[in-house]
Amino acid sequence: MLDRKRLRSTMRKKRRSLSRRDQNLSAHRLLNQLCKLACFRHCKKIALYLASDGEIDPDCTIKFLWQTGKRVFLPVLHPLGENRLYFAPFHPETRLVNNRYGILEPDIDSARQVPAWSLDMVLLPLVAFDRSGGRLGMGSGYYDRTFQFVLKKNRQQPFNTNLIGLAHSFQEVEKIPVENWDVPLRYIVTEKAHIKNITKLENDKNNIGCHNPDVQ
Repeated sequence: MLDRKRLRSTMRKKRRSLSRRDQNLSAHRLLNQLCKLACFRHCKKIALYLASDGEIDPDCTIKFLWQTGKRVFLPVLHPLGENRLYFAPFHPETRLVNNRYGILEPDIDSARQVPAWSLDMVLLPLVAFDRSGGRLGMGSGYYDRTFQFVLKKNRQQPFNTNLIGLAHSFQEVEKIPVENWDVPLRYIVTEKAHIKNITKLENDKNNIGCHNPDVQ
């Protein structure tokens, strides 16, 4: 079992080596896989990301969501530096600016940003994953801190946001070293398949249905 630092470095190099043609092909196939999920088809408020560092690109997925009347959001860094994310509306005409890490995010007043729990679905990028729902991100921990409330067994309200990780199929490994602060995902979706996470969350009976008879 590879350590997290070494695995992160290996997978980042591998995905950065993809040609533009391969990236474009994977992006369209990813959308096809997402459309097989009921929760994706029926969600109204969905957050994605702008791809960088060779991440599988949800650009055509974003355009599809706009065309079908969905409300699209992008993550923005918390203005007070709390190492958590908020989510800002994203439209074709939205002005983008670089955050402190050089990553583009909407230049939107904080009053229009929404908290994580208010979304129907969040699609987040992965560096690596396994079939048990283990995942590896970039190491900054923003998504884990943002959704840490999911792990609380005594939270008062059910969690209704579907967390779905996106990755290239070659980013799958046999086993990811898991930490106790890692927030589990409901699905991991690649350009070839969607993999259901067997991990059950507390108080999630009211979660939007996310199912498909052909899930692998």
